[in-house]
Amino acid sequence: MKHDPPPPAAPKILVSLCVIGHPVRYNGSAKTAAHEALARWQREGRLVPVCPELAGGLGVPRPPAEIAEGGSGQQVLSGTARIVDVNGADVTAPFVSGARTALALAQAHDCRFAILADGSPSCGSTFIYDGHFAHRRHAGAGVTAALLRAHGIEVFADTEIDALDARIKQLRG
Repeated sequence: MKHDPPPPAAPKILVSLCVIGHPVRYNGSAKTAAHEALARWQREGRLVPVCPELAGGLGVPRPPAEIAEGGSGQQVLSGTARIVDVNGADVTAPFVSGARTALALAQAHDCRFAILADGSPSCGSTFIYDGHFAHRRHAGAGVTAALLRAHGIEVFADTEIDALDARIKQLRG
């Protein structure tokens, strides 16, 4: 008698705390994504929540911060760009520390995917702001998104939940 192998375990998903309703953004707000798949994953215990900026020691509220001079998360990680807040303070160290904490959490829970709040200098995955605090966006990734991707974790923006759901279904066959 032949037995089929069990289906692969449902993958864990690292998720930005603000995306699941926690008011931890720089201005004390949430960026809640109301989506059936996200609610389902939460019910199934598959979400691993994190706020890299809180994990790095920053508080709520905190001054807005951007990667300076149009830089990217990859450049911050390599030491060729920095993150500054609207007052000009260099806040690179807490952002990098928070990204490392998020990566360690993702690895500890064997997360294959992440849903992060787009636009953030930590969590942006399709766009970030250009470092001039003028609400100008450019394509790029924040520090946490870049670090997760560098370690093989697939990162999706909070607006790409349908794409992540499709990706997971594709992998599960």
